Amino acid sequence: MAFQQEAFLQKAAFAAHAAGHIFPEYAACEAALESAWGQSRLAIAANNLFGQKQLPSSSPVLQTISLPTREYLHGKWVTVNASWASFPDWNACFQARMHLLVAASRMYPHYAAALAATSGRQFVLEVSQTWSTDPARASKVLAIYDAHQACLGPSLRQA
Repeated sequence: MAFQQEAFLQKAAFAAHAAGHIFPEYAACEAALESAWGQSRLAIAANNLFGQKQLPSSSPVLQTISLPTREYLHGKWVTVNASWASFPDWNACFQARMHLLVAASRMYPHYAAALAATSGRQFVLEVSQTWSTDPARASKVLAIYDAHQACLGPSLRQA
């Protein structure tokens, strides 16, 4: 299991780096949490590692997929149906996420603060305040990074 997780993180970090993500190693950890290490139905069917919903104003994607999701709303977990963006590959997923963060940073101060972050930890703490409906998202992402950082550093130095 640890080998599969490290392989996922390295592949995701490479894709995030290729897509120009400002903190690719941390983005890989976010993707691990959001996609159940690439095993979620959304990740497998749509290369959507972040649970990025399809919005009418978002950049064009190939298609939309409709699937149920659990979200933390009004103090409790609920299941809702949502329209999700479908991407041709992981690079496109990371590119679209950065595009969304930049575009939404004018409306959401936490996205602007995440984009201005000087460390990956700060990025995760800021972006998680608006991005997620899970109030413990940042600590979960940082725990993944802390547990696997040894496999992340060398992968990008070789890129």
